[in-house]
Amino acid sequence: MIHEVDEALRTLLAGSGLEASGVEIVLDAPTRDWAARRNAPTVCVFLYDIREDATRRGAGAGEVYDADGYVVARRTPPRWFELTYLVTAWASRPQDEHRLLSQVLATLVAVDALPQHLLTGSLAELGLTVALDTAGAEPDGPSASDVWSALGGELKASLGVRVRAPLAGTSSAAAPPVTEGLVVRATDHSQAADHGQDGDHGQDGDPVPGRRLRYEGVSDPGPDGFAAPRERRPAPARRRRGGRRP
Repeated sequence: MIHEVDEALRTLLAGSGLEASGVEIVLDAPTRDWAARRNAPTVCVFLYDIREDATRRGAGAGEVYDADGYVVARRTPPRWFELTYLVTAWASRPQDEHRLLSQVLATLVAVDALPQHLLTGSLAELGLTVALDTAGAEPDGPSASDVWSALGGELKASLGVRVRAPLAGTSSAAAPPVTEGLVVRATDHSQAADHGQDGDHGQDGDPVPGRRLRYEGVSDPGPDGFAAPRERRPAPARRRRGGRRP
């Protein structure tokens, strides 16, 4: 999930015209040594904090359907995480850095969620809204000054970007459908005991044939008249994609 958010953010910024103007978009840590090696205008999107949003943790399990509407697996609900990025611009002059940072800010504040067409992998499969908060209130994690201190660099202008993304739950295959009826055998246990036999053999020692119970109300039984048709359950309505987060 994390790499999918990385790629969506990078693609979103690249589509704003930054790459077309020769600006690199990287996910590196902006350390002092890294900054010394920069020789081209760069926008750095550095992930520095990951925290679970425990208030959105669900319970139970949902059902996964195949193309025909049959239950094929059960999946635990997704867990939501806040990914916090430090976004900075690097150029030869402060004026150029501020121009780049302004372009990044305009691109990010124009949306309150990552566009659905930019989501890949598990994020695209879940179809849930991945919220985006740019330059909002200071998160509960490390502050920007703490991050710069840990990186060994000097404090500079930056944007704090938080993404709330779901991590897909685990799936377990559903049990196969019932295809045969219950087999019932009736045996005279007293006579079987006198002949030293167990309860599912007759007096002659041969197995007692069983009787397979019919399913009531089966409109399309199997070839032996006893198999139950596979139950089909309607798939739940999908959540509308691209909705705004309440």
